[in-house]
Amino acid sequence: MVVTLIQQKCNGSIGENRERSLEAIKRAEGELIILPELHQTPYFCKSEDPQFFQFAENFEEDLKFWKEVSRERKKVIVVSLFEKSLPGVYYNTAIVLDRGRVAGFYRKTHIPDDPGFYEKFYFTPGERIDPIETSLGRLGVLVCWDQWYPEPARIMGLKGAEILIYPTAIGWLECPQERRDPLCEKENTPEERKKMLEAWIAVQRGHAVANGIPVVAVNRVGFEPDPSQCLGGITFWGNSFAFGAQGEELTRGGEGEEVLNVEIDLKKGEEVRKIWPFYRDRRIDLYSPLLHRELTSHSLWSRIKEEK
Repeated sequence: MVVTLIQQKCNGSIGENRERSLEAIKRAEGELIILPELHQTPYFCKSEDPQFFQFAENFEEDLKFWKEVSRERKKVIVVSLFEKSLPGVYYNTAIVLDRGRVAGFYRKTHIPDDPGFYEKFYFTPGERIDPIETSLGRLGVLVCWDQWYPEPARIMGLKGAEILIYPTAIGWLECPQERRDPLCEKENTPEERKKMLEAWIAVQRGHAVANGIPVVAVNRVGFEPDPSQCLGGITFWGNSFAFGAQGEELTRGGEGEEVLNVEIDLKKGEEVRKIWPFYRDRRIDLYSPLLHRELTSHSLWSRIKEEK
């Protein structure tokens, strides 16, 4: 099938961002369309500020709007919205819309808390990792920070996902000009930026290879200032991509706004897994340590006990 990756800027108002998305959707050739993480709003997690919870207040209306877009265009669309659930409980939620109906949703499970990415202040972690059944196939939708972990990708694969999809908001922190922070400057050399970008691509390419499943990541682009002035802001690096089931590059964007249309064979993964049977050779009897945050024999308290 043909998949469309919409790599866009997300500054300004919800209305402006919607219009930008809709203009890109008009140029989409794909049966499946994927938008970046939190594409309706600026990336507000650069600081911890309660005023930004307002972006979740109209969640139900926002969902109704995108359902109608999906129905009118007769497309499967992956949108990413700030969800208000219960009072004081908010999620970073990707929703799959299948020609006007909600096929399913995924709430981001791994939540970062780093300079410029203070998401734990805003989002409750999701509690389920399940593929979503659509008219096009079984979609393994995850979100941004999830992409650094092999476990969610493997779980999706084991549960029958035919493709992994990562709406994303990732970029380089910019140092405030008035505060020439040596650490910030050291981490933002051209060499370090290249390392970060290539690491981001490499780890997700690894998910494709290790699971025999195509992988698609769709990122924002452009500079977004930090209203708190703690940072200069973030330059989102784009470079949205699709890899096939053997890790072959199918498409890759640049650092500007783009509409990328790419053909992806969802059935190829099944053939690849016959040749590279990584699932068959898993030693599940040895993997119980993965259920612990630290291994007892290497923990601080175990070492202190041994010293006594």
